[in-house]
Amino acid sequence: MDREFLADLFASFGPVTIRRMFSGFGISADGINFALALRSGLYLRADEETIGAFEAAGSKPFQYQTRARTMTVGSYWEVPAHLFDDVEEFATWAKAAFAAAQRAALKKRSRARRPAAKKDGVSAKSRPAKKAASGRAGSGKARTTKKAAEPPKKRSAKRSPTTKAAKRAHKSAS
Repeated sequence: MDREFLADLFASFGPVTIRRMFSGFGISADGINFALALRSGLYLRADEETIGAFEAAGSKPFQYQTRARTMTVGSYWEVPAHLFDDVEEFATWAKAAFAAAQRAALKKRSRARRPAAKKDGVSAKSRPAKKAASGRAGSGKARTTKKAAEPPKKRSAKRSPTTKAAKRAHKSAS
């Protein structure tokens, strides 16, 4: 499938953005990706509400091969062949796919904004943060040194070699 064919196919749906992706194209509207056009075919976004229609039409989820096994991506389903002949019905399916993609994006956003879990009735944000005594987990002791108050020493421009091979080369050069 080429870009022009996809633009014509999605014309009844509305304006879409078609970008190169993997071995084909990603089709999006309003910044939300809802279709994939790959070497193996055209796939629309699906969710619990729309998978039944894809199954009834004899469609299958997107699959690809890895070295070890076949991976199935249940969120993208193959476009039934009869939709390529009926642009208006294709637009209806594309709108349903876009709605599924919007619902998925909404779920993803709401998971990210979920408030911190409460422990003993106090949220994690309101609890004071525990500071590691030495910067290492599990040390159990706070370390105090006199050097902490002193300013750091300046390093000389000539740095000494650190590896054994570098030390040997440095000695033989001197």
